Amino acid sequence: MPLQALKPKSKLPAVGTTIFTVIGQLAARHDAINLSQGAPNFPCKPELIRYAHEAMLEGHNQYAPMAGVMALREAIAAKVETLYGHAYHPGDEVTVMASASEGLFSAVTALVHPGDEVIFFEPAFDSYAPMVELQGATPVPVKLSAPDFAIPWDEVRAKISPRTRMILINSPHNPTGKVLGDADIEALERLTAGTDIVILSDEVYEHVVFDGAPHHSMSRHPELAERSVVVASFGKTFHVTGWRVGYCLAPRALMDEIRKVHQFAVFSADTPMQYALAKLMETPADYLNLSGFYQKKRDLLVDALKDSRLKLLQSAGSFFMLAEYGHISGEADSAFVQRLIVEHGVATIPVSAFYRDGTDQRVIRLSFAKDDATLIAGAERLCQV
Repeated sequence: MPLQALKPKSKLPAVGTTIFTVIGQLAARHDAINLSQGAPNFPCKPELIRYAHEAMLEGHNQYAPMAGVMALREAIAAKVETLYGHAYHPGDEVTVMASASEGLFSAVTALVHPGDEVIFFEPAFDSYAPMVELQGATPVPVKLSAPDFAIPWDEVRAKISPRTRMILINSPHNPTGKVLGDADIEALERLTAGTDIVILSDEVYEHVVFDGAPHHSMSRHPELAERSVVVASFGKTFHVTGWRVGYCLAPRALMDEIRKVHQFAVFSADTPMQYALAKLMETPADYLNLSGFYQKKRDLLVDALKDSRLKLLQSAGSFFMLAEYGHISGEADSAFVQRLIVEHGVATIPVSAFYRDGTDQRVIRLSFAKDDATLIAGAERLCQV
């Protein structure tokens, strides 16, 4: 008799193929201009490639220390202290991760236990809730609504329970482009004071904040820093998303637990890339000028879309801006996005994909992490809608 196929019990039964894969495949079939993916289509600095090559030639091709190459950890700690005023010990409180995603996963795995609850904000990056569910814990969404997507802190307060172990935040925010302001920080401090709630802060776009506004890293605020795990990305900062190198900052008591997971998940991030990144960080202008670089791209796309029928929402940071289209069409956003690909040859992302229940507010996400020619060509096609 033939063997029957194994039917494993899924740990993520509600998870299927992500919308990003679906849109990517459809866009490829129709050769659509890509304004969907939050990854640059332009090269990184040539020096960074050269530094990585030199590190390889110098023999840095074996495992790095579990917590990361010390020169890179020291550079990270120095940067954070200079920008945000908080001193992390590079030996105990800074860990280089094999991507920001691994940093988030290791933090959730280490600090969230079965039966715990984790509050997060939707629309949200699609890995947040599954990471929580894999720990036997419950993701507790707080919905943000168009057009301002402001955090309803009264609702957050109402959802905090004795089982709340973590609040997961993301600023600058994907997909909305919102950034935390002074009032948000004050509310977060009030709600967590005197509790054992950990804040997991996804700050991968920390250097992409526009119009002169500050980035409110949890590292900037002493009371929050003492209960926060901060995760950041070299891929986003230096246009090398494929290198998959990020880092994690946390007080030693939290970091000790995170490293226990990290060492068994990947042990260490890619070695030559760490040496290259440490070398590039000797020139702070490479990340300090990033906000201006992307603000020009944001403004270019806004100007190129001035004659479109889309209603653009203000982007205060990140690689993204949102556009409302409900006055144009009553289609579901997933259908509208697919029609944009098939009929107009431009790919975007439906914001309903960032809500677990598929909340549809007739809003799409555009990425301006593209070269100028791509932005202009994509905008020209959107102006025909």
